[in-house]
Amino acid sequence: MFQGDPYEVTAINDVAKRFEAANPGTTIDLINTPHDAYNEKFGAMISANTLPDIMELDAPFLANYVWSGYLQPLKGLVDDAVLSDMTPSNISQGTYPLDGKLYATGLSDSTVAIYASRKQLESLKIRIPTSVDDAWTSEEFEDVLQKLAASGVKWPIDLFRGYGTKTEWITYAYEPALLSAGCDLIDRKTWKAAGTLDSAACVAVAQEMASWVKKGWVVPQSAGQNQFYAKERMAGLAWGGHWFYADAHAAMGDDLIVLPLPKFGSKSASPNGTWIYAVSKTTQDPKLTGKFLSFMLSDEAYRAAYRDHSSFPGLKSFAAKSPLYAEDGAMAIAFQQASKSAVPRPPHPAYPTITLAFQIAMTNIFDGADAKTELSKAAKKIDADIEDNSGYPPFGK
Repeated sequence: MFQGDPYEVTAINDVAKRFEAANPGTTIDLINTPHDAYNEKFGAMISANTLPDIMELDAPFLANYVWSGYLQPLKGLVDDAVLSDMTPSNISQGTYPLDGKLYATGLSDSTVAIYASRKQLESLKIRIPTSVDDAWTSEEFEDVLQKLAASGVKWPIDLFRGYGTKTEWITYAYEPALLSAGCDLIDRKTWKAAGTLDSAACVAVAQEMASWVKKGWVVPQSAGQNQFYAKERMAGLAWGGHWFYADAHAAMGDDLIVLPLPKFGSKSASPNGTWIYAVSKTTQDPKLTGKFLSFMLSDEAYRAAYRDHSSFPGLKSFAAKSPLYAEDGAMAIAFQQASKSAVPRPPHPAYPTITLAFQIAMTNIFDGADAKTELSKAAKKIDADIEDNSGYPPFGK
């Protein structure tokens, strides 16, 4: 069971056919499920007790799935050559914190960066960061947005509000701002959200981002997702995922530059985690299941399809053949974030509640609601869910 863009659907169908040809008598049944309906479909399969042998899952939901008993460790199923090839951030996104075992893997990881026009920044005499350590401070970032607005840019920043609340975007893309400021969605030792998510630091960040919306600096939800690289270039900057690079570069060429996320406090922070593959506990042939997963992740044609779409490397051998992410590559700073500033979303069984509560809060705040009130509501929802589940033991002990 998987989701993805059309090129991913083609790549997975093709690699399944190659595996079948190499293993006569084996059939791969593929369940392609739309991204926005994926979690609902997964829930229905759980209710019907019809989990697939291999399931793609969004990394931050891993803790919930392992805690619920749906997955089994990959050691002994997936080839050691594949597991030892994983980057540290890929290992991080696939590891369950309580037992330290790896339950999911994939070809890719992910990040979010700032996209800009070199010519535009240079013309406005705006400093261009050259590394994660050199990232704009929040004060500098505010000044950049102000200069872009004053120069006549309609929308200084695209935060991709159009992605809505049916995806992980709000939590995935905006949580790093909280982490950079020194707060978080939840305290990762006590597993309490109250006093953390609604702390002064988190409230200040939410207020700052909401002020950009209030000033008319942010591309509205109704304006689509390509105002940054469209012919008219209505947006000055884009706060976008690594996947945004391919389309933006096709339109802008070498004028496109990739910069680290700004620092809202004393440290940099960026997200990691993407859609990765796990083996269900209900599979009747774990060895064969692991064999296909190993085959797919090692297949050169499968890798080429992802490389051609600027996929963020999660395997070291894939990174070595991805010049885009090399030290002098266009996405070098984005890849640098994986080792210098990446922080996984809270690895807790309550994550589905955590992310939904935060998404609702930030949406309301951007729409004009009080930041402290909304973040406190979200914190209460999160803590209530954890309390209703007796702390999700053995978490919290």
